[in-house]
Amino acid sequence: MRTPQLVISLLSLSLLFLFHSSRAATLDPRCSAADHGSNLRVFHVNSPCSPLRPATGLSWAESVLRMQAEDQARLQFLSILADGKKSSVPIASGRQIIQSPTYIVRVQIGTPAQTMLMAVDTSNDAAWVPCTGCVGCPSSTVFDPAKSSSFKTVGCQAAQCQQVPNPTCGGSACSFNMSYGGSTIAANLSQDLFTLAADPIPNYTFGCIQKATGSSVPPQGLLGLGRGPLSLVSQAQSLYKSTFSYCLPSFKSLNFSGSLRLGPVGQPIRIKFTPLLKNPRRSSLYYVNLVGIRVGSKVVDIPPAALAFNPTTGAGTIFDSGTVFTRLVAPAYVAVRDEFRKRMKNAPVTSLGGFDTCYSVPIVAPTITFMFSGMNVTLPQDNILIHSTAGSITCLAMAAAPDNVNSVLSVIASMQQQNHRILFDVPNSRVGVARETCS
Repeated sequence: MRTPQLVISLLSLSLLFLFHSSRAATLDPRCSAADHGSNLRVFHVNSPCSPLRPATGLSWAESVLRMQAEDQARLQFLSILADGKKSSVPIASGRQIIQSPTYIVRVQIGTPAQTMLMAVDTSNDAAWVPCTGCVGCPSSTVFDPAKSSSFKTVGCQAAQCQQVPNPTCGGSACSFNMSYGGSTIAANLSQDLFTLAADPIPNYTFGCIQKATGSSVPPQGLLGLGRGPLSLVSQAQSLYKSTFSYCLPSFKSLNFSGSLRLGPVGQPIRIKFTPLLKNPRRSSLYYVNLVGIRVGSKVVDIPPAALAFNPTTGAGTIFDSGTVFTRLVAPAYVAVRDEFRKRMKNAPVTSLGGFDTCYSVPIVAPTITFMFSGMNVTLPQDNILIHSTAGSITCLAMAAAPDNVNSVLSVIASMQQQNHRILFDVPNSRVGVARETCS
């Protein structure tokens, strides 16, 4: 049987949408286009096409600071889970910090179908949606199991009941509790028909949320693209062979379109790979072996131990679509930052929030190359610099990993991935990266 392929159109990394959020009041006519064939559109959560975007416009600086706060919370969340700890993430006082994925996708659930805009997260597995009667769910749009003829609960004896965190049994039905960012959710393990564009996935196992606390839960739920047993990659293995790739467009593009391809069909042939590494304590994360970083032509001095993979502590490097700006462990970031500043010939340095290497004069940045086992990924200026809309401030769009938690995890984030095809080939335990103009 031919391996199906799902091509998902993206509406962008969309930092530009954030920087020009005053335009969001006018809905882009492209937003109303229906899914068709095997094409399913994905929206940035803050895009004009997203009903979940902020209601008020933000200045450029406010937008950057907000994204930094969200990234900071996400890094804390990923670091704690990478270390296998169950504790909740500390939330900064006096500010609402949201640990939220960047993209949402339209998913049809049930028979007849009910449309949910679910967040897509490459670092989580289980899908979950707010259901009728949920206490504390942040969205007025909920899934109603009573209206679906194909809905069923999952019993305590089912294998899936042992694959969710903290399973419990009330009668014969399986329930579970989990933390997500600074939130907790309680859900009933359920199954129903999930339809992605024209691709039906029967008996998809997901959590039907009954109670939620905190501000981290994506309003209409989450669809996990990690590599654990309850992720889309695993549950639709017969359909997509545990293979997918995406290409995120430049946030400066006016076209706002990229693609997510599920299945081995249509994936690039000319692409370099690096091995995927397994952390049994955090099986969903896509770990890779980062062995060095080059700024311009110089390989900066980073102690090998700072980049080493350690499944016991969670140390290492991951690819993550939900973090906006790359975070490097402190020794790696300091080495990159210092060499970057040296290349700027001592131009005056300023800061903006968590960005400590900003300039108010025009600069020409060197390339930065991530050196992985088996492949190098060289980033041009568009992937490493963030500019204010007025052109008065330019910052190196990277930062050090948070130092108030287990700060051993480096994250290659979505801005640094833009205009690259990132191919996750789980059966062959490898990830590939190739330059591609997505815009």
